[in-house]
Amino acid sequence: MGLDIRIPIGSLFVLIGVLLAGYGLLSDPGIYQRSLGIDINLWWGGALLVFGFGMLVLAWRAASIRARAAAVPQDLSDSPS
Repeated sequence: MGLDIRIPIGSLFVLIGVLLAGYGLLSDPGIYQRSLGIDINLWWGGALLVFGFGMLVLAWRAASIRARAAAVPQDLSDSPS
């Protein structure tokens, strides 16, 4: 099988999460007065990072399972041993 869809999805969410969290960390705290002082960009950037890394971990785990399954020799003969 080819490319696991979780790799590009996870990478995209990690990239956007880093950008959004970085903006939240570096931006002026005054712009968050309308949101009761909550740094929405930082929180959502963190949520996107968690989701993106979760997708990448699941893709890595699936690749590991596929590699282990491919390494195990399968005896398909019908003769008893």
